[in-house]
Amino acid sequence: MSQTLFYQAFGQTIQSDILLPELIMADSPISDIDVTIRYENLSRKLNEFIQNRTSYQIKKGYFAFYVPEVACFVIENGDMISVYPDKQENLDRIRLYVLGTCMGAILHQKQIVALHGSAIVIQDKAYAFVGDSGQGKSTLASAFIQQGYKLLTDDVIAIKMINDNPMVMPAYPQQKLWQESLAAFGMNPERYSPLFDRETKYAVPVSSNFINTPVPLAGVFELTKLDCELPKLISYSTLEGMHLLYRHTFRNLLLSAEDLKDWHFDASVHMVSHLGLYRLERPIHTFTANQLASLVKSVAVAYR
Repeated sequence: MSQTLFYQAFGQTIQSDILLPELIMADSPISDIDVTIRYENLSRKLNEFIQNRTSYQIKKGYFAFYVPEVACFVIENGDMISVYPDKQENLDRIRLYVLGTCMGAILHQKQIVALHGSAIVIQDKAYAFVGDSGQGKSTLASAFIQQGYKLLTDDVIAIKMINDNPMVMPAYPQQKLWQESLAAFGMNPERYSPLFDRETKYAVPVSSNFINTPVPLAGVFELTKLDCELPKLISYSTLEGMHLLYRHTFRNLLLSAEDLKDWHFDASVHMVSHLGLYRLERPIHTFTANQLASLVKSVAVAYR
């Protein structure tokens, strides 16, 4: 369907049949490939999903799922993503699933911790913002970008142990921001492309504020919206931090089904011994991204 392309993201070298313009292209074809993304006829698997009225199948080293009107996807052995587009191929939505759920599954299969959130860099240390959807992770990261700080990743945070230290691997230079966040930062939504049917959420390139090298992780902040007047920073205990890491592991339902819970527990124990873990409470109806950024920076200064 298309030419083979080569990219780098999440600390992986990627060979892809699918155009992924969000990613940084490799300078030349790469012989040592970590992940292959290919089109494949998965009609038998698709029919199986339809007949059994299911949408996913998980076993050790294998995850398949079907999104109606998008595609059937199979992720296996930590190195292969197969895509079978539905009748009306929707490349924008296919790319979102490839770079989100599929890459998250690849990282799990490779036993690389994947959190759901954003990460930025302050004085050569990475700080991650995690939380449920709509809590303001990308918006807080954008507040740092507006102040000249660098982005490492938005949506999936890949954390790899290098020389016994947790390192955040760079993803790609793009954010996803809601229209109200753009307005709060004085950014014109007409300059950006909406994400398929999410007409008020936009793809925002951040090439000039992206760092493409691994950075040691120093802290994780969980964002929570509450009925309060002012933002508040609360430290987590080690046990609370363990729960935090599991709660915000990307697609954590895959851990049990792929027999990865013991690995993830051991990785989390090791990580909490290296990190500061916090909760950032923010008012529900007030834009406080800049105040939250100040609280994060106060922790970063103390960390030094």
